[in-house]
Amino acid sequence: MNLLPDAEQLEIIAAASDFLTERMPVDHIRCSRDAESAVPHSTWREGAELGLLTLALPEELGGSGRNIDDEVLLHVELGRRLAPGPFLAGTLAARVAAKCGDLELAHRIGTGNALVALAVLRGDGEARPVKGTFDLFDPAGAGYGLVLARSGAALVDIAEFGQPVVVESADPGTRIASATVQSAEPLHWLATDEDWIWGRAMVLSAAFLTGLAAAATALATEHAKTREQFGKPIGVHQAVKHACVNMELAAEAAHAQTLFAAIALDSQRADALLQVLSAVAVAGSAAVDNAAAGIQVFGGMGYTFESDMHLYLKRAHVLRHLIAEPTDVLAELLAQERAQ
Repeated sequence: MNLLPDAEQLEIIAAASDFLTERMPVDHIRCSRDAESAVPHSTWREGAELGLLTLALPEELGGSGRNIDDEVLLHVELGRRLAPGPFLAGTLAARVAAKCGDLELAHRIGTGNALVALAVLRGDGEARPVKGTFDLFDPAGAGYGLVLARSGAALVDIAEFGQPVVVESADPGTRIASATVQSAEPLHWLATDEDWIWGRAMVLSAAFLTGLAAAATALATEHAKTREQFGKPIGVHQAVKHACVNMELAAEAAHAQTLFAAIALDSQRADALLQVLSAVAVAGSAAVDNAAAGIQVFGGMGYTFESDMHLYLKRAHVLRHLIAEPTDVLAELLAQERAQ
């Protein structure tokens, strides 16, 4: 099985990379850390107009008609560039709206004119009807909330969440608020047997984590080659050299497993759940461990405000706990039958 991107996929990734580098540079996270939204609305619309939210949506539903592996590669690049903003929520919400027949809403979300916050249930509650306590990710300016569950995905009017309480995030590129819903009917409900949105969400979050792992590796390796002590690059020392190699291996493993999970999900393999859980477990560990090891390579510089490395670690911790707790993922993974 060939997991290498083809020429057209590389072109898509390059276009996304150019946009993110120019319009959403990592340094913007520091500059806008106190702003209500991590991304200006005008910038968000620019990215949406490039098709970043509708890449794998079928053409007849208003998307680009690409495969899920293209979408995975895009989210890997988003992770590499530490892109802020509700990319995951927007991508999934546009799909839910389109699959439910609301092409007008899907178009508004896909073009960046309607923002969607990811609503993650914490503790007891339900997705249909929507009730319980939720963490809202990037809720500023959102008109809708996306609730994910094993049984399906719900699009909800953001007004149903009342007045959310802002929560301080460890990651300056992520905005979080907490809200409680007594009971609300979703505007749209997409059941798992129609489209496994929860599985797609897990794969795309694993892709973003994979990008974080790869970026931390590249940053640490470049530092090891250029930072000199006692007249030699620190990378000549085995302790540093081996750390960088281990980081690269972890990032490559996460990349391969995430792509294979996407293929398993798309082809409806019998072991799709095992592959998806494996991707989240492997990518989550790679992102957190690589960023932590990268801080060690940077030494005290890695903790400073000017360094990017601590930003990768903070985002990795937030995303690793986003949809499912790592311990729960691992426990369910271990309970699965062996792969095909």
